[in-house]
Amino acid sequence: MKLILLALILVPFIGGLLLFIRPIEDTHRRNVFVMALCSAVSAAALAVLAWCAVSGGAERIVFFAIFGEDFSLALHVDGLSAVFLAIVAVLWPITDLYAFEYMQHDRAQNRFFAFFTMTYGVVIGIATAANLFTLYLFYEMLTLCTLPLVMHEMDGVAKHAGLKYLLYSMSGAAMAFLSMMILYNYGGLIFLGGGSLDRGLAVGHESLLCVGFLLGFFGFGVKAAVFPFHGWLPSAGVAPTPVTALLHAVAVVNAGIFAILRLLYFGYGASFLAGTFAQNVMLAVTAFTIVYGSTMALRMQHLKRRLAYSTVSNLSYMLLGAALCSGAGLTAAILHMIAHSALKIALFFCAGALLCRTEELEQGVQEYVFQYTGYAKKTPAIFAVFTIASLGLIGVPPLCGFASKWAIAQAAVQQASPLAITGCAALAVSAFLTGMYLLGLILEAYFPPEGFDASGLEELTDPGRRMKSALWACAVLGLLLIFFMPLLQNVLSAYTAGLM
Repeated sequence: MKLILLALILVPFIGGLLLFIRPIEDTHRRNVFVMALCSAVSAAALAVLAWCAVSGGAERIVFFAIFGEDFSLALHVDGLSAVFLAIVAVLWPITDLYAFEYMQHDRAQNRFFAFFTMTYGVVIGIATAANLFTLYLFYEMLTLCTLPLVMHEMDGVAKHAGLKYLLYSMSGAAMAFLSMMILYNYGGLIFLGGGSLDRGLAVGHESLLCVGFLLGFFGFGVKAAVFPFHGWLPSAGVAPTPVTALLHAVAVVNAGIFAILRLLYFGYGASFLAGTFAQNVMLAVTAFTIVYGSTMALRMQHLKRRLAYSTVSNLSYMLLGAALCSGAGLTAAILHMIAHSALKIALFFCAGALLCRTEELEQGVQEYVFQYTGYAKKTPAIFAVFTIASLGLIGVPPLCGFASKWAIAQAAVQQASPLAITGCAALAVSAFLTGMYLLGLILEAYFPPEGFDASGLEELTDPGRRMKSALWACAVLGLLLIFFMPLLQNVLSAYTAGLM
């Protein structure tokens, strides 16, 4: 198991590095290399998860220690890491398939796929980290690997977005580091169910520890796009759609959520933070971010920016559940991570497909919502998938988005505190706004106004086989989750109960 876990990280990282050092000029050979490598890693990761499910999990494996086990490179697989690892293992090869067609006319494909593949290994490192030190190392590597992807176009806009992403990430890293040092002084950095904080040492230092946790919450919250540290995410939409779809709608932002869940439930401890001002700050900030993100999404006419602000809102759905400091809240947060990943990546794929197909139109690339009137007849696959994913994200029963949102609302009502109820109200407001900013686009696409002039759209069609396969794979995944959400909720409930 030790070598397998290490290989899951090193194989994609070294493979991507080799592709950067020794580019493969033949497009077909490079695509085969990338797909074979990522598919093999995903298959191995899912096999590890299956083995862990049967055997009861993988024990913590220490590769080398710098200053004791707290500052060691250590890996393990538990329930939380299994969820994150499964999400990226399933979605990464699908995104590779999508990217092969999306990037086929790009002049810097080797550089793109090199960093894209390296990032896969780094994300697996975050998912399997057994202590906060290891997580922090891979977390910083994630910034370095994804920065060239954000700046891929290398024009003024992309460079500005990359600089913004770097500055936000560095600021968040500084805050997270301070939080880590405070936790180390009053407990340890090894992830333990219920928290690694030493309650004896914590007596008399509760305020400092709450401040320390909030530093980590907002520090890791940069990648989780918590207000007011969300500004990098909409700007990063200038990156190629495979980047915004997987990295900035799933992997990078989920890494922020994952790190906060580790810090809260395996570091400082939910029982310690419950009822403190730190919990109140979390609840207030996440409730505000939920409504703010949805409101801004409604205002945005640029489709990718609309989806980016939708992500800002939905990430705080997860953090609201986590901030309840309860088993039910954590279960609901993880459920929404699963549902949102499948649904949002499908929406970004559809947005990217529209960008690709409209490049061939006489009027040029169409990026804005009001430009897609009447498009559904010409691109039926794109808008069928967009509609399925949108209804799921809105929370229409019985789609998976409804199950996860309902679980968060139930957990908030169970707590019954004023801020928890406020968070529940924020969910309702956000669901209404989500319907407005997604259904408006769909209705215009399917039912153009009377007298609509479709001239200029004669050449518009659905994307090619690879991109269309990725779209339908995500749609099918979102629909299959309908049947698995009750089972996932029961399994996660049993797991999270042991962390309180």
